[in-house]
Amino acid sequence: MNWKKEITSWGAILAVFAFLYFSGLLPVIQGALQSVLLATGLMKPSIEVPDLTDQKFDYRGQFTDFKGNTIDLQSYRGKTVFINLWASWCGPCRAEMPHISNLYDAVKDTPDLEFLMIGLDQNKQKSQEFMEGKSWSFPVVHASYGLNNSLQSESIPTTLVVNKEGKIVFYQQGMSNFNTEEFKTFLRDQ
Repeated sequence: MNWKKEITSWGAILAVFAFLYFSGLLPVIQGALQSVLLATGLMKPSIEVPDLTDQKFDYRGQFTDFKGNTIDLQSYRGKTVFINLWASWCGPCRAEMPHISNLYDAVKDTPDLEFLMIGLDQNKQKSQEFMEGKSWSFPVVHASYGLNNSLQSESIPTTLVVNKEGKIVFYQQGMSNFNTEEFKTFLRDQ
């Protein structure tokens, strides 16, 4: 075994990863690869109703949109709400956003159905910079005031659906391709 060749090979691999990491390209590449994986249709959401009986959604809370307006969760009472928790540094979040955008475009005219994409970056500016230049039209806010108990999650992305009665009828941690006919029907039927 030629140790010089081995060390050189491993050094080159580490140099590439270091470059991707420090240049900020690693999450972009990860997100792109994960988005391709989602597009294959292998990762679909399970539409089984979670065992959250008697768990009401907590409508207390406020967010800030990128124009500086305060968005109050109370304004979503009586509507079905698709909520996604994400961050700009999260590769799986980046991967599922184009699919959520396509879902939003397909169902946005459904009466009493709202979308709320909640950015969790510590700095609102990072969330805003990530969204700039994207053609996505879903509503995006930042968790400037924190999250209530209903929105607390151990990982991101986290997606939940709250029905018109204020019950959480869907909850998933991790990425998925929500742009399926089954999920569109699920949202419309809430």
